[in-house]
Amino acid sequence: MTVLDQFHPIVRTWFERRFKAPTDAQADGWPHILAGRDTLISAPTGSGKTLAAFLVSIDRLIRKAETGDLEDKIEVVYVSPLKALSNDIQRNLEDPLAEIREVAVELGYDLPEIRTALRTGDTTQYERQQIVKNPPHILITTPESLYLMITSERAREILRSVRTVIVDEVHALIRDKRGSHLALTLARLDHICGERPARIGLSATVKPIAYAAQFLVGTDQVGVDGTPDCVIVDSGHQRDLELSIEVPPTDLEAVASGEQWADVYDRLAELVEQHRTTLIFVNTRRLAERVAFKLSERLGEEHVGAHHGSLSKERRHRLEQRLKAGDMRALVATASLELGIDIGAVDLVCQLESPRSITVFLQRVGRSGHALGLTPRGILFPMSRDELVECAALVRAVRKGRLDRVYPPEAPVDILAQQLVAEVACEEWREDDAFALMRRAWPYKDLPRETFDEVLEMVSEGIAVGSGRAAHYVHRDRINGMLRGRRGARMTAIQCGGAIPEIADYRVIAEPEGTFVGTLDEDFSVESMAGDIVLLGTTSWRIKRIESGGIVRVENAHGQPPTIPFWNGEAPGRTIELSEEVSELRIELAEKLRRLSTDVSPVHGEALDQTVARPGESMSGAPDAPNLP
Repeated sequence: MTVLDQFHPIVRTWFERRFKAPTDAQADGWPHILAGRDTLISAPTGSGKTLAAFLVSIDRLIRKAETGDLEDKIEVVYVSPLKALSNDIQRNLEDPLAEIREVAVELGYDLPEIRTALRTGDTTQYERQQIVKNPPHILITTPESLYLMITSERAREILRSVRTVIVDEVHALIRDKRGSHLALTLARLDHICGERPARIGLSATVKPIAYAAQFLVGTDQVGVDGTPDCVIVDSGHQRDLELSIEVPPTDLEAVASGEQWADVYDRLAELVEQHRTTLIFVNTRRLAERVAFKLSERLGEEHVGAHHGSLSKERRHRLEQRLKAGDMRALVATASLELGIDIGAVDLVCQLESPRSITVFLQRVGRSGHALGLTPRGILFPMSRDELVECAALVRAVRKGRLDRVYPPEAPVDILAQQLVAEVACEEWREDDAFALMRRAWPYKDLPRETFDEVLEMVSEGIAVGSGRAAHYVHRDRINGMLRGRRGARMTAIQCGGAIPEIADYRVIAEPEGTFVGTLDEDFSVESMAGDIVLLGTTSWRIKRIESGGIVRVENAHGQPPTIPFWNGEAPGRTIELSEEVSELRIELAEKLRRLSTDVSPVHGEALDQTVARPGESMSGAPDAPNLP
């Protein structure tokens, strides 16, 4: 009996028609998910993790539909860290569900429709109301939107029926306060559900994997020895990768010259013309705009686009669809396309400058060859001497199989205060029970009672301002030890929810249509004036006026030479693991150079020359330098 034999005939037939066989992640994960166990699947990009999680839930929904037990209730909640990823998952669920329904009709089954819905920050008010009025069977959302739903009075009720929670890209959540925020939200979801929902975690690259499992299941599901009651399906993170480093024809200096940048643009244009689709990653939105603009001059505006978080969702979605359809040859992106968004078949990934992280680099290169049997191909373009060493160390770290370790925050009290007010605003709580609820989230497993009481004191007594106190949202009955939300507490929790830092960006509105284009940094907007030409989304815009309400009114400048905007504080820092690799490589190179200075050897010199490649060459031809990338 194979693992597919455990599925409903409709699901099994559909799968066998679509795929040759289950992947390792699917074959190893399905038996445990079918058994209702909490499961963490860690596998390379393109290994079918998402389908491994969803197919069991679809199977259960079909079985309920067959017996007439399928009600208009939310059974599955899928949580992803990116709004764009949530949109993508919904698109990739609708097609399989439609195909499965066709198979059901073919096999003689008359089943009701399995419905999905998307709830993110981009969801309209009407769509949100429809979710509450007519709940879907599968809800796709983000951590922040799930928090809002569980805090909202009406949406909270429709979440009581959830039986499965799928958390995608776990590694992207546990590294910062968004993970702490989600862990508390999941603890609150467990509380309102009659039966604790099973949790399925998905991640391509995560270290340490044991922490990811503990984070996923929560404190109640972890033994005294720290062992989580969770099945870990670790298929590894390494794949066969084709990696190379290319440098400009002229020698690198401390800072890249304009001529060197021009050489890199020419080389990128050459690579784009040689491939069907090319994804070019950069570290900042400013560089994304600049590179896309320079490439559009060489390849044509219709073939190149810039993709980053400051563009409107409509423009990002249009670019993703154009690339997927093959209408666009190259897309220059920041981390906005780093995770598992389906943008079709990407032939080549280029990384301009060092990505500063081993895990990020693996994630980005994995966007090419994003299917079974294909080999991802990536090219690094260092732009300075220091970056050359860093990129060489990065490639060597990948070959060693190293990953960046995540260092998650421990019990952040600002998130605790926010979630405490939100939960108490929903229902009355005993102080001891509220404390126990917060400690169910793994980041708060060691939360001292004193710290909890201090936070409770702050949200109940308020903060001293001038001659009075403000921000008291919780009524604390000290005699009976009970907590209740004060008037306005729920609204404050909803309006101030989330852990993403607020930024005072200016909204860019195109006239005369009134179309939202994207956002500009506050400092850049303040320093600009009417008549300036700025670049946003590879389009030149002329500023008509800057309004005090944080709005920049623009009109199409029809290709006039623009100024490239900047966004403050977005460049990434180098990880500890990559820094260690850079140090080791520098020490080895220093030792080799010391030996060369005393005993010059043409073989050694040749090996050092072959560490990197000039445009069009590969790094693979360095047999005399086994210790070098």
